[in-house]
Formats: sequence, structure tokens, C-alpha cells
Amino acid sequence: MPRNIIDKLAWWIPNKGKRKKFRYDINKAVIEYLVNNPNEFPELYSTLLNIDDKKYLHEDCPISKKVNHSNFTAYLKDTFNKKGMRILEIGSRVVTGYCFRNDFNNAEYIGFDYHNGENVDIVGDAHKLSSYFNKDEQFDLIFSSAVFEHLAMPWKVAEEISKLLKIGGTVFIETHFSFSSHERPWHFFQFSDMALKSLFSPALGFECIEAGFSNPIIGRFSTLSSPYLVNRPVTGLYCHSEYLGKKIRDVKDFNWNDMTVDKIIPNTEYPKPNNV
Repeated sequence: MPRNIIDKLAWWIPNKGKRKKFRYDINKAVIEYLVNNPNEFPELYSTLLNIDDKKYLHEDCPISKKVNHSNFTAYLKDTFNKKGMRILEIGSRVVTGYCFRNDFNNAEYIGFDYHNGENVDIVGDAHKLSSYFNKDEQFDLIFSSAVFEHLAMPWKVAEEISKLLKIGGTVFIETHFSFSSHERPWHFFQFSDMALKSLFSPALGFECIEAGFSNPIIGRFSTLSSPYLVNRPVTGLYCHSEYLGKKIRDVKDFNWNDMTVDKIIPNTEYPKPNNV
């Protein structure tokens, strides 16, 4: 039975294929009009934005709960702002107006960045991170926010972090999975939870506490896309991805060239074809 005005109109089209196409074309036209003219029918536009948000999520994409974009600052402060703790921030220069040093007034905090500026103690290249410290220097926490997407070789930085982190120490990485191009030309990668887990793998001596996503995004293909894609929804988009892990052992003479997929991401495989 017809459920709405579009179904009522489509009801009179005898051909099933044409009836389906009619529904699709009308829905597409209505959505496109609302998106391009949000002030014409604000209540309908608001409904469009909110009613189906959960349908854009993917069940196999874990949402970060323990530590995410909204709470990671408070989590790190509560856990590590203690006397005797040594903390290293990669990408510490104040860019957005927030200074993490203020959250760690009880700990020993060191800010590292590629450029000199406010809140920078050491200027250098994160790909050679350990070379800026004495051989016996290690940290209880190494973290970065919105940095890994700007690293040309993030796997090398993960290895450098491993060298400087104490056994039992914590690494926290927040970066982007789906986000606008920014700070080009040095915007190199976007990261899924699995990408971060592969960087900080058991083979490199890490145990994953949590890896996931936060801040879902609703997307669609624009009118500038290939004709068959115009206005199609894009699901499974999340602005941020996070990794929280613990170093559980030292790995001497680690070499990425010696690694195999089963060592980096154990107990997983690429999805098999449906007919297998």
C-alpha cells in the first residue's frame, strides 16, 4: 500500500522498473532541492539532517568510547598529570589556540614540533624523533592530536615512538579518517582504526587498549560528480580516528621489511568473495 505522496503517485505506474525509477528520481530531486535551499522549508531540512543519521553508521566501524575526540584531553590529564610522569607531545605548537602544557602542570611535559613557536621545546623531524633525546630518556606517555595525517612516513614515527616509550607506557594518537584537505602539501594520509593498529602492532611491542572512530559525518556526492553518482549518499564517514595503546615489550632491531601481514594484523584477512 502507498505510504506517502510519492508512493501514491508511483502506484499508478504499471511497470515495476519505471515505478522504482520514478520513486528514486523524485526522492533525489526533493533531497537535492532541500540541500540547496535549506531556508525554504527549514523543518523539512532539519528532518532530513537528523532523521536517518544512524543509517549512515557502519556496524563494523567501532565507535571510540574510552578515549575519543571529546574526552581524550580530560582522560590524559586525569591519568598522567602526576608528579614523576614524563610526557611527550608530538606536534605541540599552538595552532588552534589550545595548549596541552596547561593540562600537565604536575608532570614533566616536553613539546616537540617541526616548526618553532609557542609551546615548542624541541624543534625537529618526528621521523627521527629518538635522535633528539639521550639514549636513556623514556616517557610514560607519548601522544599527538591531528598530526599523523601530516607525516610522510607514519610507520617510521611509530617505530620512533616505540624507542622512546617505557615498557608499560601509553601511546595515544588522534588523527583523521574523513576530513577536509588541509595544510597542504603536507596532508598525506587518512587513517582507519585498522591502519592505526597496524602502525602500533604487537610486532612492534604494542597492546591495543582501544582503536575506533568518533564524530560521524553525513556525506553525499555533489552535482559536480560523475552523473551516476550525483546525490548518492556516502556512509561510514567519521571525522576522527583514535588509538590508545600500551607498550608491553621492547623489540630490538625491528625492521618493517621483515614484517608480514599476519605479524602486523594477526587473526585477520581480506574479506573473501561472496561465492567462496
